[in-house]
Amino acid sequence: MGGRVAQAEFSIIDSLEDVDPAQWQALAGDNPTLSYTFLHALHATQCASSRTGWTPRYLVLHRNGVLQAAMPLYLKEHSRGEYVFDHAWADAFHRNGIPYYPKLLSAVPFTPVTGSRLLAHTAEDRQLLARAALQVAQQLETSSLHILFPDEQDKQALADAGYMLREGVQFHWENQDYADFDAFLASMKMEKRKKIRQDRRRVQEAGISFEHLAGKAITDEVLRFFYQCYVSTYQAHFSKPYLSLAFFQRLLADTPDSLMIVLARRGEQPVAVALNLVGGNIMYGRYWGTQEFVSGLHFETCYVQSLEYCIQHGIARFEGGAQGVHKMSRGLVPTPTWSAHWVADPRFADAIADFLAQETAAMNDYIDELSEHAPFKT
Repeated sequence: MGGRVAQAEFSIIDSLEDVDPAQWQALAGDNPTLSYTFLHALHATQCASSRTGWTPRYLVLHRNGVLQAAMPLYLKEHSRGEYVFDHAWADAFHRNGIPYYPKLLSAVPFTPVTGSRLLAHTAEDRQLLARAALQVAQQLETSSLHILFPDEQDKQALADAGYMLREGVQFHWENQDYADFDAFLASMKMEKRKKIRQDRRRVQEAGISFEHLAGKAITDEVLRFFYQCYVSTYQAHFSKPYLSLAFFQRLLADTPDSLMIVLARRGEQPVAVALNLVGGNIMYGRYWGTQEFVSGLHFETCYVQSLEYCIQHGIARFEGGAQGVHKMSRGLVPTPTWSAHWVADPRFADAIADFLAQETAAMNDYIDELSEHAPFKT
């Protein structure tokens, strides 16, 4: 795609090697999942590539040779690794003899983290990207265009450009400037506070202790143990992992400060592990795995230890990842997330719009109901 709109030159690239890393980073800000290193590592290690059904078609906007705006776009041959589920839509297309794939997708592969998808310095350029992406979808003759987990600024720009919005929910924790972990527990209802303490006691009685390893304190040996647990977690659910050891090793080598690992040990023997991403004063819970079952170990490793780390280091928010109403008992509360959608066929677009109107009303009711059961004192 080439053209000039308000002296802006658009193009489509299939590799981040075609843009200046510093200029990309100026747009991406401090969200670690949008960094040049993170996205380029996904492509360079072939985790997100044409081979895996993620063909990069990044939309970029330059003025006078300087990158002014960008949008991570992928041609998708399936809907795996997205965490916003459109399988029913794909099935409806198939039952009517109309291909749903390839579709066009704006997302960070395998990463249900809210952030900018219209990376731009100005609101005007966000609008230009939102509208130019529609032209790309039409020129590539895709069935649809989907933007997953956009932030509030993007959400508004996408709505203004005519995209249909879809609401979801995740569970996030906000640091209320707690002096220490006991102060956090004191803010919770008695039964929730008691449950956390019981789980911690069971883990301790099993002989488990914890280390918080950040940045260069993470050794290759620890990372390999993490990956072994990560793979076994997928295998336990009869699935294959999306990411390779080479991807995580590349992150550790190039952006070590974006990684934080909770390592559970019994003596010198590692037992379980959780990997978090850190950036912009936010911690993102991503992956976990264990070598054995210990009652309470999952919640302690994935959530409670991470919250304690956030309190100790003044991190403002912990995002617990996709799904999981069970996270509420550990202090995470329901938080709306969004996606935006455009469908080429007006018949399906109308049907999906009707569905989304009903789904949004139901989702709002669900979030309201969950909020009534918040784990904190009134």
